[in-house]
Amino acid sequence: MATITAADQRAAAKTQYNAFLAACPSQQLLAQVSGKWVALVLSALGSGPDCDGEPRPMRYSELARTLAGVSPKMLSQTLKSLERDGLISRTATATVPVTVTYDLTDLGLSLHETVRQLKVWSELHRDEVSVHQARFDAARDR
Repeated sequence: MATITAADQRAAAKTQYNAFLAACPSQQLLAQVSGKWVALVLSALGSGPDCDGEPRPMRYSELARTLAGVSPKMLSQTLKSLERDGLISRTATATVPVTVTYDLTDLGLSLHETVRQLKVWSELHRDEVSVHQARFDAARDR
């Protein structure tokens, strides 16, 4: 009988993650990365408002201008959360005032294209979804 190490058990468990199960750790991660501001920060980071550029570092103020409607508190919380998750890196440069830039990590880059496409999809299909919502609401109100 072969002995299975704890590392082997963890590796095997990783292949069995299933976000449909309430107890699965990947469900929590899915909830974290699917938030509105997370998706918009990741899609904007370096790509700009049209999402047509290549990822590059951006300053806080540039992100704030790109993400119209986000409060300074929410943007700060989102950036800290993304940094904690290893999706972005924060670099402070000693200038007057201090210059802070945010950049996608390799892990963040692996998610960047997915959320960028989600943003583009929502813009392309918003009118179509509105028609379906109005039709549904009208039928329900009869």
